[in-house]
Amino acid sequence: MLNESLLDTPDALTEADHRGLLRGAAEAGARVRTAVRHAAEAGVQDLKPDGRPRAVLIAGPGAAATHTADLLGTLAGPGSPVIRLAPTGVAPAAGALRWDLPGWTGSVDLLLIATPDGTEPGLSLLVEAAYRRGCTVAAVAPVDTPLAESVEGAHGLFVPVATAPYDVEEPLAASAPGVLWALLTPLLALLDRTGVLTAPPDALEKVADRLDRIAERCGPAIATYSNPAKTLAAELADALPVIWTEGTSAGPAGRRFAAALAELSGTPAVVAELPEALAAHSALLAGPLAAGADPDDFFRDRVEEPPALHARVVLLRDRPLGGLTAAPTARDLALSHDTPISELEPEPGGELETLAELIAMTDFAAVYLALASGA
Repeated sequence: MLNESLLDTPDALTEADHRGLLRGAAEAGARVRTAVRHAAEAGVQDLKPDGRPRAVLIAGPGAAATHTADLLGTLAGPGSPVIRLAPTGVAPAAGALRWDLPGWTGSVDLLLIATPDGTEPGLSLLVEAAYRRGCTVAAVAPVDTPLAESVEGAHGLFVPVATAPYDVEEPLAASAPGVLWALLTPLLALLDRTGVLTAPPDALEKVADRLDRIAERCGPAIATYSNPAKTLAAELADALPVIWTEGTSAGPAGRRFAAALAELSGTPAVVAELPEALAAHSALLAGPLAAGADPDDFFRDRVEEPPALHARVVLLRDRPLGGLTAAPTARDLALSHDTPISELEPEPGGELETLAELIAMTDFAAVYLALASGA
């Protein structure tokens, strides 16, 4: 049950935010600037690569590495060399994950490691394996950790993760807003130097500025009626979010939103890209999750009985390729099944900026839903 009154009580929101999620979302722009500085101090801008790597392998724990690889792969465009290395099992250390390199990995490949922890034994073993293969290694992780020592021993590039200048009462979630930008930004700068994607320093500065503007629009002091993130959180209360994305940047933003909802607030969500989503989810909207599927809801005891779970479409849109859009058809499909729809579309800008806006807006919404639902 969502405590809507909490959304418009900034002090209560802050008191409930034991994990520092709201502060992390608000400081995303500052985290990008700090990460850019750390990358420059590590020598990223001075690199003179021999050429574009054959493959860019990305490893790390859980959602943090998954989102990072998804975003980098999308930004790299068609023919992207970005490959996420998923854990393949358990390392010799009890309970520790293990990562393995593909058999073809060699000196023309690049291994990137992104982790907010740095103590994972499996990642240190992965660095050693890459060094033996002649594969170049770069990592973003906390300083004074076993991983940092392993990267230094492998003559790799180490960039300190941009950590928050404060402690929180609970461990940060992998989907926490600050974690994503701290890990992603140095890798954007690095892959820009290697020619895999385009993310020059001025583009990263624009990303930081866009994140600052979203923080001003969606901060806890802004009332729900004029705060798009709080409004979306309230609309998703007691609903199954059906996230539809349109446009290149919207795809990874939608997938991250679904993961953040699950991890931060325990809210399940389904996600698909338009136009495929129309066929993939049409049966879902026509079934018992449709808003009009429970005609007896009128007689429900509003105090004793929780509302039935119904779907709500969340349409995240960027500029679709070729100017073609499936949005009108998507709206018609949702409304024909009495399914409400929420829409988010970023302001014009570069691809990195629009991606940052969609991520920031949905990050704030996921955090507000988590806090107001007591997750």
